[in-house]
Amino acid sequence: MSVRQKFDGLSDDYDLHRPRYPDEFFATIAEELTSFAEVTVVDTGAGTGIALEGLVPALGGSTRYLAVDVSQDMVDRGRRKFPGVEWTVGAAEEYLEGLTQRVQLVVAAQAYQWMDRKRYVAAALAALAPGGLLAIMQNNRDHTSSAFLDAYESLLEVHSPGYGRGYRDFDIRAEVAADFEPAGGRVDTRVARWIRSVRVEDFVRMSSSSTQVQRAIAKEGEGFLDLVRGLCEEHARDGSLDVAYTSELFLGVRG
Repeated sequence: MSVRQKFDGLSDDYDLHRPRYPDEFFATIAEELTSFAEVTVVDTGAGTGIALEGLVPALGGSTRYLAVDVSQDMVDRGRRKFPGVEWTVGAAEEYLEGLTQRVQLVVAAQAYQWMDRKRYVAAALAALAPGGLLAIMQNNRDHTSSAFLDAYESLLEVHSPGYGRGYRDFDIRAEVAADFEPAGGRVDTRVARWIRSVRVEDFVRMSSSSTQVQRAIAKEGEGFLDLVRGLCEEHARDGSLDVAYTSELFLGVRG
């Protein structure tokens, strides 16, 4: 399955059921950008525009927004939500390398792991104006604090080919700092821990929009979702699950 195909056909469930990002992350980004009279944002791996839901209120309507994603399906949904955003179907690395003007903010929300990471960071740094920001955000299921999430990760590891719960266990801060700090910049981090109450069927639909579950379905058929639903029902209270998240923001500031 190509990167382009990973999320094709999944945009509705992806957009409706994926968790959003903490408001404090967008407030931090907005505060860092106050010195700029004009701001252009590039949302890379933008999906359906979930990060834009926080960025647009935080940065205001006068900001120019560009968004790029490899999935036509995701871009079509994002364009319907945010018609004022300039949407493009394509790879983030190539898009950034092709920019003809400097921008003030580059964002990767729940997308950095899919990038050619070294190339992506270098392209983002080159695209940024002095003082500009690279903001990498991700929501991680906190399986260490939840018996349900631990069991869910184990289910994926058994049934989804090649999956391991540590698939994002690389040092994002160090990878960004390797390019930004020698250029006179810095990298800041923020962490937020929170609980999201999710109905069982909504969790199943969110699950179905993930690459890992789509791989399991490709291997074993739609019946895999019955295993997910059964696990959810085993751990639910009054039809709902408390899903623990650890959200991270890595903020590379160009010197």
